[in-house]
Amino acid sequence: MRGATRAAGGRAGQLWPRPPAPGPGPPPLLLLLAVLLGGAGAQYSSDLCSWKGSGLTHEAHRKEVEQVYLRCSAGTVEWMYPTGALIVNLRPNTFSPSRNLTLCIKPLRGSSGANIYLEKTGELKLLVRDGDLGPGQAPCFGFEQGGLFVEATPQQDISRRTTGFQYELTSRRTGPDLHALLAPCRPCSHTEVLLAVCTSDFVVRGSIQKVTHEPERQESAIHLNVSRLYRQKSRVFRPAPEGEGGGWRGRVSTLLECGVRPGHGEFLFTGHMHFGEAWLGCAPRFKDFQRMYRDAEERGLNPCEMGTE
Repeated sequence: MRGATRAAGGRAGQLWPRPPAPGPGPPPLLLLLAVLLGGAGAQYSSDLCSWKGSGLTHEAHRKEVEQVYLRCSAGTVEWMYPTGALIVNLRPNTFSPSRNLTLCIKPLRGSSGANIYLEKTGELKLLVRDGDLGPGQAPCFGFEQGGLFVEATPQQDISRRTTGFQYELTSRRTGPDLHALLAPCRPCSHTEVLLAVCTSDFVVRGSIQKVTHEPERQESAIHLNVSRLYRQKSRVFRPAPEGEGGGWRGRVSTLLECGVRPGHGEFLFTGHMHFGEAWLGCAPRFKDFQRMYRDAEERGLNPCEMGTE
């Protein structure tokens, strides 16, 4: 089965374009200067993970730039009626050094009214241009490379504008976007499979029901019939409706480039959650996984224990 064997490493390859380069025109240096001179006030998130605010508040009219402070590894920013600018300061509670962290952002559906930049010491790099929301767009950068600067674009009518995005910190290596952070479409090695069993957000045994393709997003959705659920952090897999033979049902995503196709037999599916979606990691045939697990067990090389029956 071409799809399943390629899906064994079926996470994204580095095949997608980088975020759009900044267009002509001067960067908003006046707003940055106001921040550097201490002219910006602070707006604290109520739950420390997500922030929702309005550019029409009295405080927002009083100053040009507003500061937002967040302390989680994932959350959402929603800025209604954007005017002026926001600086989003992420101070996650994590023991990992910041140089080992990667930050990805994903614009919310219908987001408009502002450009989103990566900012460090007054220099700007455009991440998301207002109105340019490509399918599945999720630019990423090293956490130590700077912070997020969100600048409202001139609008005659801001009453229907809301700029919003999800953010997510990961310990994976840096890449230009979320797809580039994930492994290429290749079979996983024995070591990678055994490690994936221990570290993945979901680990399930099951078969492929069908595969649907989304060319506009450059993604494929793999619909699974799950016979055994070893672990899942989110409710990706739910009990099957009555009359469908029991077990669980769910779907995971992979790149269209990986060429996944339906096939027979059972597999061990592993993977990680990104922006609320399950992404496929290693997916060996279950019999192959049993063999490599027992061999590692005999040699005392298993990084963790799990049932293989």
